[in-house]
Parts: sequence; structure tokens; C-alpha cells
Amino acid sequence: MSQQQEHPRPYRRQAGGFTLVELMIVVAILGILAAIALPNYQEHIRRSARAQAQSCMSQIAQALERRFATNLSYAGDTPGAACTGEGNLASRYTITAAITTTTFTVTATPTGGQSGERCGTMTVNQLGENTAATTSCW
Repeated sequence: MSQQQEHPRPYRRQAGGFTLVELMIVVAILGILAAIALPNYQEHIRRSARAQAQSCMSQIAQALERRFATNLSYAGDTPGAACTGEGNLASRYTITAAITTTTFTVTATPTGGQSGERCGTMTVNQLGENTAATTSCW
């Protein structure tokens, strides 16, 4: 009787899973992307809220100028207050207006998530003068 010699089965690696090293590489890449993307996203949100506040301030200033053209006085209720409820503006800026018969100053003060904003408090007056902490804000 002849004995047949069995051939050992070659070792096969089963496919379908991830090794710990592969998983850690993916986690590291995601961490790097998040570290870059999150600050850029937050800055975009701040710039968007700043532009929204400037738009609201301009709307109020234009309404006050229309009032002055009709009544020769800026005095009265603050017009355009409805624009402060748009989007996330109400949670990021407080918009106020100091109005007399011949002058006005509309002010946007950063609040909440906008409080550390580089532009700080922004103003516009009856002469069209815009002020902020840095000149690049307008």
C-alpha cells in the first residue's frame, strides 16, 4: 500500500478586515483634516455674520436717510429692526441706533460666538463713516 503524502495547505490570509495600523492611519488623517477644516469653517461663519450685520446697519441707515429727506429729521423709531432677526444675526450681534434730529449712529456690537471677532464693534453714521477695530472690516 502506497502512502500518499498530503500537501500542506498554503496559508491564506482572509480578506475583509482592517488592521489596527490601517485604522489608526485613517483616524490620524481625519484628525488632521478636522484640525484644518474646523477653524476655516468657524471663520467663514464669523465673516458671514459680519456681512449680515453690515447689511442690516446699511438698511437702517438708508431708512433713516429716507426719513430725513421726507421730515428733515432722523428722530423717531429705529427703522429696519426686523433685519436683526435674519439667520443667526440675532445671536451674534446686537444692533442699536442712537438717533437725534440731525444725527444718527448705528452700532453693531458682537455677542455670543462673535464676541472674539477681530473687527469688534462696528458703527455707521449719517455722514456714511464706517468704523471698526481694523480698516479691512468694511
